[in-house]
Amino acid sequence: MLTAFARAFKTPDLRKKLLFTLGIIVLFRLGQHIPIPGINYSNVQTCIDQAKGQQGLFGLVNMFSGGALLQITIFALGIMPYITASIILQLLTVVIPRLEALKKEGQSGQAKITQYTRYLTVALAILQGTGLVATARSGQLFQACTVGNRIVKDDAIFTTVVMVITMTAGTALIMWLGELVTDRGIGNGMSILMFVSIAAGFPSAMWTIKQQGKIMGGWLEFGLVVLVGLVMVGLVVFVEQAQRRIPVQYAKRMIGRRSYGGTSTYIPMKVNQAGVIPVIFASSLLYIPALIVQFSGSKASWATWIQTNFVRGDHPYYITTYFLLIVFFAFFYVAISFNPEEVADNMKKYGGFIPGIRAGRPTAEYLSYVLNRITWPGSLYLGLIALVPTVALVTLKANQNFPFGGTSILIIVGVGLETVKQIESQLQQRHYEGFLR
Repeated sequence: MLTAFARAFKTPDLRKKLLFTLGIIVLFRLGQHIPIPGINYSNVQTCIDQAKGQQGLFGLVNMFSGGALLQITIFALGIMPYITASIILQLLTVVIPRLEALKKEGQSGQAKITQYTRYLTVALAILQGTGLVATARSGQLFQACTVGNRIVKDDAIFTTVVMVITMTAGTALIMWLGELVTDRGIGNGMSILMFVSIAAGFPSAMWTIKQQGKIMGGWLEFGLVVLVGLVMVGLVVFVEQAQRRIPVQYAKRMIGRRSYGGTSTYIPMKVNQAGVIPVIFASSLLYIPALIVQFSGSKASWATWIQTNFVRGDHPYYITTYFLLIVFFAFFYVAISFNPEEVADNMKKYGGFIPGIRAGRPTAEYLSYVLNRITWPGSLYLGLIALVPTVALVTLKANQNFPFGGTSILIIVGVGLETVKQIESQLQQRHYEGFLR
């Protein structure tokens, strides 16, 4: 693998792409440490030190921002508004006929959907930025901090507007950097920046586990977490690469004196067809009740019940609901992202058929049957991977933002595999030995 890296850097155009990607990553990390105007930076650092890793409700967003959310920097919102906008547009494509027609138009239609995604990202950034400023001003961002209500220096409207505009511009800049990496660098730009944001929190989280450990100066707990992480990475790589290949045969057709078709291929159906989307959906949905209680300030019995059962991740109600939501959203997302009828119609249009299955409706029913059978192990796998932080919370007394959590591992391994495959394909085009042998 190191030899392949050396050969990649020896290739002029590939070296230029790799260095360009690394340069964008450096700029991205630099922006995650520049505070926005109107923030008392010393008070923010005091609150972060007092929090000691307990990020509470904002842990998921803070992870996607590379820790920039709680530091309230210009990249505080991170890539999360773009992820949310992309998911919303993908869901609306199934509901709104106009978007579905654009999706079928090919590259021009996809460019239009991408433009809509940018507009929605800016709108969501304004909304989330306003919410973050209001939360920081009220002291709810760091509830246990003694100076939590003195993070924002000035309560004037002008200061608030400047802060929101700065964070929105930061999100737009992240979008632009991601598109630059996609066009001129290696891999998908947004995925690379998401990878960097999550990986940036690993060293501090690992060192926190070592400091909180009590056996052999914390090194035993540190080694155990590293071992668990390696096992999880191996499991995730194995499952992410697993797929059911459905054979497809194309009949021969005579056009003039030439014979077309007669080839055989397959439809790759991944075991984890939904990716990390169900985990994000389930985590976001479970945040809503706790957010309602936090901002309402109610002391009623229902608010107490939610705070008892749905704030800490080690409660049985929380664990059960989280697992069931992941399984549900896995089936839901697969159902809207893979259309067996459309695949069967396209196969029939071009003379393709599955051996032993008639073209048309029987093919669609067979694809739907296989998809349901494959989604079950995929959804259960997602649920079990996502519960790893809960197990760590109970056994190691770690915080809820365990470094090898399900969402972080799935994203890091998925992005890493896709990036390595892209570099490998470019190496193989130049007759070089790739990373994956």
